Amino acid sequence: MNKQFRAHPSFSSTRTPSSSGTVVSHSSPPMASALILSLVLIILCSSYRGIAHTDAAAGHKGPKFVMVPTTSFQSSEDSCSTSSGTTAPHSSRVSVPLAHRHGPCAPVPAKEEMTLAERLGRDRARTMSMTRRLSKSTRLQNNYDAITVPTQLGSSYNTQEYVVTVGIGTPAVPQTLLLDTGSDLTWVQCKPCNSTNCYPQRLPIFDPSRSSSYATIPCDSQECRDLAAGLDGNGCTSNWDCAYQVVYGSKANTSGVYSRDALTVAPGAVIEDFRFGCGHNQEGPFDEYDGILGLGRLPESLAWQTSPDPERRGVFSHCLPPTGGTTGFLSLGPPENTSGFAFTPLLTMDDQPWAYQLMLTGISVGGEPLDIPAAVFREGMITDSGTIVTALQDTAYAALRAAFRRAMAAYPLAPPTAQLDTCYNLTGYEEVTVPTVSLTFRGGATVELDAESGLMLDGCLAFWNTDGDEYTGVIGNVNQRTIEVLYDLPGARVGFRTGAC
Repeated sequence: MNKQFRAHPSFSSTRTPSSSGTVVSHSSPPMASALILSLVLIILCSSYRGIAHTDAAAGHKGPKFVMVPTTSFQSSEDSCSTSSGTTAPHSSRVSVPLAHRHGPCAPVPAKEEMTLAERLGRDRARTMSMTRRLSKSTRLQNNYDAITVPTQLGSSYNTQEYVVTVGIGTPAVPQTLLLDTGSDLTWVQCKPCNSTNCYPQRLPIFDPSRSSSYATIPCDSQECRDLAAGLDGNGCTSNWDCAYQVVYGSKANTSGVYSRDALTVAPGAVIEDFRFGCGHNQEGPFDEYDGILGLGRLPESLAWQTSPDPERRGVFSHCLPPTGGTTGFLSLGPPENTSGFAFTPLLTMDDQPWAYQLMLTGISVGGEPLDIPAAVFREGMITDSGTIVTALQDTAYAALRAAFRRAMAAYPLAPPTAQLDTCYNLTGYEEVTVPTVSLTFRGGATVELDAESGLMLDGCLAFWNTDGDEYTGVIGNVNQRTIEVLYDLPGARVGFRTGAC
């Protein structure tokens, strides 16, 4: 059920320059405000008539605009608030709160507050690495920067934005992990691990010797053979335990023993014999979080370990919160009712089976489809919770940027932020009117992005290009905010439910 936004006719504010050049805001009575707002929309529509159309399904004519407060484009909050919408409304599923790592709702405050430019720099590096190894042209030429041993287990560390707290062992030891649909293996730091081999973390490091349910996975097991596919050597420790290693694109790496133990997701919800990496040696630019919660497509992922019932495995969903001052949710298991979701087929690449690949077929701005040749989307898109900004093929991004700028012509442009090149100076504006942006996928699933939180980042359009139409695109986490994204691996489909958190 897509949200329909309306400009409220009972209030408005206008900005007029005073004699000194200062912008002054005037409040208007309801009738006058309605007239002012109508004039504003008429002016905007006139400048935007190139994409005006009739939305037959909704019964509305002309472009679709949304009036939003400018505070929704800002990323800083001082307090955390939760609501009844932060858990999935399906009683048979297990849900855990999900928070932004840099917001006040994070269970463990971030060690350092990176600037937006720093975060975007790391995000761009992750995007470039992923799109190169996913794209057919570069896979055939083998000229991309490899993500090593094994390639499917990790993409980049310290770019993930969302965290959950779970318990490992018996008794359960709390661990705050970074959520990543681009990684398969879950891992935490484990004792013994000195200050040279492990990085500082806020919560106690997991000590497997104190867990009554901990066990290592034998080197000659099928589970170890599955994990070690692509590894050099036999993947065994000196004790003949199964060894693991993940090397990320940032050259950070973790290695240790492939293990099993109880994973407590929520009170009374325990996954027995959960397989994970017990990390004894970590190197690189790690933060103070305790590890990674892998939600990729391969057997090592939490997605395939959620239930002893095979029919309930391989299904999970997440809803990323609209701001750092609120929480979303991660839910495990299939929902009882999927009538509120719009589904698109989940595609699989033979040599990159870990990726959640979808086929984007169109983009609409203000309710009007953009004129983008179908061939532009031939490399597809992947959904990734660990990437911030959505990367579109160059032709698609150019069309989106041009249409968005036309619709936002009433507002002054600002200098780019990192590689975000469509930014606005909204100083002095309490509200702005933005066009809706919708993504349409194979099968007709159309998802309208949340205008307040899922479209812009600190006043900038949260999209950039892939540096070529030949590269696979990435749907970043900003565009996914407030949308419940349902991954149904047995059904080979991905669903979207808007306004879920």
